[in-house]
Amino acid sequence: MTETTATPSSPIRVLVAKPGLDGHDRGAKVVARAMRDAGMEVIYTGIRQTPEMIAEAAVQEDVDVVGLSILSGAHMELFPRVTELLKEKGKDDVLLVAGGIIPDEDIPQLNTLGFRGIFGPGANTHDLVKFVQDEMAARKHKAQG
Repeated sequence: MTETTATPSSPIRVLVAKPGLDGHDRGAKVVARAMRDAGMEVIYTGIRQTPEMIAEAAVQEDVDVVGLSILSGAHMELFPRVTELLKEKGKDDVLLVAGGIIPDEDIPQLNTLGFRGIFGPGANTHDLVKFVQDEMAARKHKAQG
């Protein structure tokens, strides 16, 4: 695992993406705004992104966090492909979080794929922001030794 790009002088860089054909993005925009308000640098890719587009954006933007939001039920097809492509591109050190409609029975498999946080409908944005900040602080501490 490589060191994160975030430093005390640079904000946490977050990519928020909507994979698949899901066209509803209100929740993703609320999350993006909350992260931006907390001082993070947020790149929102918009709706209907392919896994390839998401992985490429993560590399191009050199993000620390990839957040995927999905309501369509296609997460078990799309999320593994995103993680596979991130690994192929050498970007498998990012913090992965997911949100949207994700059944409880799918969460263990998503955790196995590397998703550290799963946030469903009605999740408190302050909890999400704190989760990301805490995870990034722990990664930085671990990288420092």
